[in-house]
Amino acid sequence: MLGEHLGSISGSTSMKVLPALDGRPNFETNAFGLTGTLAGAEVTSSATYSASMRADGSFYGECPNSGVIMAADGVATFRATGIGSPTADGGFSFRGVVYFESAAPSLSSLNGMAVAYEWDVDPDGGARWELWEWN
Repeated sequence: MLGEHLGSISGSTSMKVLPALDGRPNFETNAFGLTGTLAGAEVTSSATYSASMRADGSFYGECPNSGVIMAADGVATFRATGIGSPTADGGFSFRGVVYFESAAPSLSSLNGMAVAYEWDVDPDGGARWELWEWN
């Protein structure tokens, strides 16, 4: 069950094509300098993740401990996985789980928590990340 809404982060992304895996598309997305709030703190987020098409046409996405959240009192790192698909307008929509690790006082409440997310990217690369505590 979804619990408290923990934050909203948005900004621009860029995508590049990676070598195909088993004949299916594989992409890398860079999301640098996104801004918003997380756990009540103003933050900046940067991450690189990849997404590979699966046999059913959906995409498996992964950010393997290559995400960083910066707050005024310190940083957090994160790893995430999700499943998504292209949208009718040419964007992408993913749903998944992210795990944070931080010593920053403002972000330390996220440690040990499974955080559910929605990650939506419009056709121009504009992204919005919505995050909720998963109870």
